[in-house]
Amino acid sequence: MSLEGKLALVTGGGRGIGRAIALKLASQGADIVINFFRRRDTAEQTAKEVQALGVKAEIIRANVGDPAKIDEMFGVIGDKFGHLDILISNAASGVGRPIMEVDVKAWEWTMDINTRACLLCSQRAARLMEGRGGKIVSLSSLGSFLVWPTYAVVGVSKAALEALTRYLAIELAPLGICVNTVAASFVETEALKFYFDEQLGKDKLPITPAGRMVTTEDVANVVAFLCSEEAFMIRGQTIIVDGGFSIYNPLSVLERKD
Repeated sequence: MSLEGKLALVTGGGRGIGRAIALKLASQGADIVINFFRRRDTAEQTAKEVQALGVKAEIIRANVGDPAKIDEMFGVIGDKFGHLDILISNAASGVGRPIMEVDVKAWEWTMDINTRACLLCSQRAARLMEGRGGKIVSLSSLGSFLVWPTYAVVGVSKAALEALTRYLAIELAPLGICVNTVAASFVETEALKFYFDEQLGKDKLPITPAGRMVTTEDVANVVAFLCSEEAFMIRGQTIIVDGGFSIYNPLSVLERKD
């Protein structure tokens, strides 16, 4: 799979899953625009690693929770490059609280960054993809349909993101733009520690039936595939990357009586 000559924007691309995706797309020949908000140092480091792979890298600071900043970011991309081939809507945030403790501010903050940002970025990206086809991939999680303490508002935002993906996929199909989502299980990132360390503890993180946890590279591999022409007929889907975690019932082993 070659992405040579393609330009990809990865929101939240400086660290974690976003960094892994940026490096994977770069390894296949794509030039990368790395969006960040708070951590310029990690964005700059990722850009250096991207450039070491022989492609171009640009960093753009923008809070994707702010529509005006999204407009500014795409304005820069349009002025500098004149086009875009791949949008990875990866930037995410959220407030970790039980559902009965979620207030309006927590709700709006989480929904704006996790869901509205994907909508606004996709609308702007589609204009830059005109006549070129294009790929849009967003990042969800198993929390869109599995319930965990303190993950309520994030889980709702991810469920909305997956619904948004289906609508975008159908409406953008006539433009030759493929839209999909990747939902991962527990991945060892800062977000995992924020939401689940207190509940699970460092020694209790769930191992998948595949025998290990999902890595950022596992997620990046699937995202890269969805950005390739080989995935042209995959539209509006949520691809789960979890080593079988979401369909595995550990009690079934105990209940068997051979």
